[in-house]
Amino acid sequence: MNVKVIMSWDIIQGREQEYFEFVVRSFMPGVQKLGLALSDAWVTIYGEHPQILVGAVVPGLERARSIINSEEWVRLNDHLQDFVTNYELKLAPLQGGFQF
Repeated sequence: MNVKVIMSWDIIQGREQEYFEFVVRSFMPGVQKLGLALSDAWVTIYGEHPQILVGAVVPGLERARSIINSEEWVRLNDHLQDFVTNYELKLAPLQGGFQF
């Protein structure tokens, strides 16, 4: 069964430019290289929800766990933490459509 990796966070005010440069140049290419198939990205423009939501699909729970426990994943996520707050990560069965 495919698994959806769901990540959400808020960008630290004043770090937006650095954040976008990191995400475009390093984070997204890095997670794709690890085997995550990026499926969606959402930005909250109104309401009390995380500012950014990113989804990726992985073939199987064991593979998803292996990726998020890898040194490269930890390195990418540690660097992401320089630019974000309220980071959350969830693994869920892929259901199609919007998942939060």
